[in-house]
Amino acid sequence: MPLIKIMPDQLASQVAAGEVVERPASVVKELVENALDAQAHEITVEIERGGVALIRVTDDGKGMDREDALLCLERHATSKLRISSDLGSILTLGFRGEALPSIASVSRFRLLTRDRESVAASEIQVEGGVLRDVRDAGCAPGTCMEVRQLFYNMPARRKFLKTPVTESAHVEHEIRLHAMAYHEVRFRFVRDGAEVFDLPSVQRRSDRLRHMLGTETAGDLIEIPTFRGRGFTLSGFLLSASHARKGRKHQCLFLNGRPIEDPAVSRGISEGFKGGLSDGQNPAAWLWIEMDPSLVDVNVHPAKREVRFQNAVDLREGCAHAVSQALQAWHDARSLPVRLVEAKSFAPMLPREVVVAAPASVTPRAWVSPAKQTALPLVDVPIEAVVAPKEATLVTSSAAVPVRERFRFLEILLGRFVLLESADGLVLFDPRAARERIVYEELRSSLEMESQALLVPLLVNVEPREHELAMRHAATLHGVGWDIGDFGSGTIQIRSVPAFLEIADPLEFFREMLDDLLAGGAAVAHQPREKLARIIARRAGLLQVAESRSCMELLQRLFACDLPYCAADGRPTLTEFSLRELERRFGKWRIRGAIFSSRLYECCRNGWIIHCRCEEWIL
Repeated sequence: MPLIKIMPDQLASQVAAGEVVERPASVVKELVENALDAQAHEITVEIERGGVALIRVTDDGKGMDREDALLCLERHATSKLRISSDLGSILTLGFRGEALPSIASVSRFRLLTRDRESVAASEIQVEGGVLRDVRDAGCAPGTCMEVRQLFYNMPARRKFLKTPVTESAHVEHEIRLHAMAYHEVRFRFVRDGAEVFDLPSVQRRSDRLRHMLGTETAGDLIEIPTFRGRGFTLSGFLLSASHARKGRKHQCLFLNGRPIEDPAVSRGISEGFKGGLSDGQNPAAWLWIEMDPSLVDVNVHPAKREVRFQNAVDLREGCAHAVSQALQAWHDARSLPVRLVEAKSFAPMLPREVVVAAPASVTPRAWVSPAKQTALPLVDVPIEAVVAPKEATLVTSSAAVPVRERFRFLEILLGRFVLLESADGLVLFDPRAARERIVYEELRSSLEMESQALLVPLLVNVEPREHELAMRHAATLHGVGWDIGDFGSGTIQIRSVPAFLEIADPLEFFREMLDDLLAGGAAVAHQPREKLARIIARRAGLLQVAESRSCMELLQRLFACDLPYCAADGRPTLTEFSLRELERRFGKWRIRGAIFSSRLYECCRNGWIIHCRCEEWIL
């Protein structure tokens, strides 16, 4: 008896559904794309319990007669492709003919459709892939598709779905993507009987973005004029580098009306900023690309999220050029002088300078101090005269000894690290990591942190997935000092902030915190307080600039922690270079036959600088 058998059609449809239908948002995506392909001008999406109980998509498109309505539920039945060469010129959103039969095989499906020439509509009911009823009905021209009890016959798939609130957020995200792609179409979204939004048809893309992003964000939009490249044109909008966020969820790319994700285009957008972005940050952008369909393959991903370009390099360079031009025009329009902010120079405060005498045969040259950039007088001093000052007596490290007696402040390195002197050698101190450890332990040890009420509550517009995440963890956020609430229409109200954080811009801090929470994934769901403490601690580490006095106070607070030598993510807060280690690294210096060993270090250690005029230092 053969082991290999042909799968029944119903089982084959359920297997195909595993690729096409991942969650309720996937169903909404397929049904909305069918409505757009049918040239609909109004689309209404209704869901219940996150789309698991009900998904209903109604449009006023072309509709179908009974024969086409029955055929559309057969596998590989499509009106988009006729011959294999048609794959090279796909301009429709759907073309495989797998979506409807796959959806009908894992739900209780109802199709109600009528074309404009027919008097009566056709109603078809399918349950688990089995046709149950076909009859006449009455409805306006167009199509209405209902999906009830999604995955009712696939409990293994159903148990992996998230909460209704989370699934609703994903559904709303899909609808918003297609609403931005087709601004001339009216979109309505109804969730559990309540209307979430009603986006009217508009003439310009900027008007649709203004409806969706809010007036404040839309006012900062930078328009990308139409750019023509080799076989493509692109246009869109972006926000300045100050609005850059982690991840690419704030980049919306549309290819011939299809929402896509493509790393080459995203890199091109970032390259257009010419290094004006921080590491790990990506700009917010909305880009519409029109391309010859023969230059792109849209049939490389089951859900059609990713595509393959024939000339990806040209497209990336075109994106970079268009973004760069748009930013340059925006800067010129602002007509503001460019202010160059120089980094603060921390000049060392030293008692004096000592110069080692060079042999007479070497022509002396004036040494120029990098800090002052002026010629300094040279004083010839014999090597025997270079004697290190008497070493200060330092107390060995101990938790009971005050920090000011265990360490001596030397200097701040590049405004980032602090150089300290201990009894054993040189200590490099990271104030950011120290502040992270302090804040992290404070958040973990306190059941509820003190909060500072804002005189005027702040409103922040976020995308549906961020809104759902923030509301889900509102109680946890309240425990660490954030008092937030739902203001409606995807807006979050911030009423208070943690009192122990000196936050200059609470909105930006909150947005970045949401980015980190989204990136946390399952770890946030299992340990929200722990993950949130790490995120806030890492953000808090960037708020304080190191100064001499504050560094020593920070050290004192650091050594009161349970684990003072590392931050919450394991990075060290203090690194020590012992005298033995320094001598091993530098070895013995020979200056024209003279041996100079640890005395060089001792002079530098006590505030002396030794310069060589002959540039003949040999290690």
